[in-house]
Amino acid sequence: MRRLVAGMSLAEKVGQLFVSRAYGHSATDPDPADAEQNLKLFGVRTAAELVSRYHLGGVIYFSWAHNTRGPQQIAELSAALQRAAAASGSGVPLLLSTDQEHGAVARIGKPATLLPGAMALGARRGAGGAGGTGPGGTDAGSDSGSDSGSAATAEARRAARIAGAELAAMGIRQDYAPVADVNVNPANPVIGVRSFGSDPQAVAALVAAQVRGYQGAGVAATAKHFPGHGDTETDSHVGLPVMRHSRAQWEELDEPPFRAAVEAGVDAVMTAHIVFPALDPSGDPATLSRPIVTGILRERLGFRGVVVTDALDMAGVRQKYGDDRVPVLALKAGCDQLLNPPDLGLAHRSVLAAVEAGELTQARIEESVLRILELKARRGLFDAAHTAAAQTDALVGIPAHLTAADEIAAGTTTLLANPVKLLPLDPAAAPRVLVTGTDPASPSGTTGPPTTVLARELTALGCRATAAPPARAVAAAPGNAAVLVCTYNVPEGDDPQRTLVKELLATGVPVVLVAIRNPYDPARLPACAAELATYTWTDVEMRAAARVVTGAVRPTGRLPVPVPGRYPLGHGLSYD
Repeated sequence: MRRLVAGMSLAEKVGQLFVSRAYGHSATDPDPADAEQNLKLFGVRTAAELVSRYHLGGVIYFSWAHNTRGPQQIAELSAALQRAAAASGSGVPLLLSTDQEHGAVARIGKPATLLPGAMALGARRGAGGAGGTGPGGTDAGSDSGSDSGSAATAEARRAARIAGAELAAMGIRQDYAPVADVNVNPANPVIGVRSFGSDPQAVAALVAAQVRGYQGAGVAATAKHFPGHGDTETDSHVGLPVMRHSRAQWEELDEPPFRAAVEAGVDAVMTAHIVFPALDPSGDPATLSRPIVTGILRERLGFRGVVVTDALDMAGVRQKYGDDRVPVLALKAGCDQLLNPPDLGLAHRSVLAAVEAGELTQARIEESVLRILELKARRGLFDAAHTAAAQTDALVGIPAHLTAADEIAAGTTTLLANPVKLLPLDPAAAPRVLVTGTDPASPSGTTGPPTTVLARELTALGCRATAAPPARAVAAAPGNAAVLVCTYNVPEGDDPQRTLVKELLATGVPVVLVAIRNPYDPARLPACAAELATYTWTDVEMRAAARVVTGAVRPTGRLPVPVPGRYPLGHGLSYD
């Protein structure tokens, strides 16, 4: 690899540091609107031209950039981008990436397999055995590691193996997952259910398991967001969060999952655009902080892999410095990959200028390039960067993976309250059930709406279930055996969701609260006849909730976070 680096021009070396978005479903023939967007932002019309012009090290896929229409299309896009890389400059293959955390963040939807997200997997601590083997290296017992004795970590690893196998079959060899943040703040607007929970040791075990799962399937895992984003009340996409933990609190709460990821051999760690005064009093965000990136991640934790910035178009990293300085400062801090700068041309020129001016040395650039090339080599990109269409069909969204997703989800639904033993409903009696509440958009745009999916699954299990919008729900409630109301991140104070629950309770019909995202909703609502947490509103979690409601499976999920004023960490009921 050193010989390859030595033969590259400075522009090619700098290009390897950048991972950019590109618009369009095709590398060479995008839709006209996407071609115009590429021209406006990058000065080229196609993703292939973008790769060639800047000698890019990677491309990140987004659904909003129209990169992810379906598995075969994604595989074809990946192959065409790799051909463009092979034909330009040094011919180094691309590291294609995306945010496929599953749960609340999923860029690729059906027909690919959608799995429970992090907090749902964290709720499996009370679940039974892992079970199941499917194509694509999804045997839950095939990885070695200290987590092998835990059913929860085995299922987390199994989920990551499935996810990784499908990503690799579409040509994507880096996933920006797992989330290693410990969510100890119920008001956190950006992490929440993307975290495995609030117990740092439990989170650490699950992070390590997913690292092994992804990388066992040939995909680089990326632990994020270092040094920890779990106790903030500002979203770093729109502002600059400040973490108020002391150094001792960081070591106790935030460090363990990242240390576990490093010890598990994680390929990459993503930095957070947060200020952490106890770790660096300069006021610089962690992404630009040498004391944090080099002093703590590299030297204290001993991480030798690739450090990738969180997206550089986010407000959290742009408030203190201009877009020309941010990439240079990130490299000086110790970062390697510069993810999605808002102005790629400016960022590329700024790094080149910093080298020419002596602010950055060629040796510093080559240090990062070497790490990136070694990661690509570990993931086999120098041997086979292209993905065959037959491999995509053989692995993506196959019945074995879909079945495994339902099996994993079955142990995640948490029964929080059931004081009058309303649940399980008896499907043999064909009870009438009304399903209503909030219908948030699907993370991938391919599933839901959740109330419709829940009603459909309840009907398939023997109930007579119908879905009704909130405006009609109160009038439609009488005559039903129960009303299931889906809530989504109920805020403090007055809110239409609180009003709906109160009005449904006033009808006298038993109300089942189903918190379909953050499990904190029960603390902000009146007590109901039964209360459930699903942690995600995708189809796989709605199906799991329906099976719990009807007793098709016993609830075994346990809260991976406390619900202040209502339920402690680890709380969860069953039907025994």
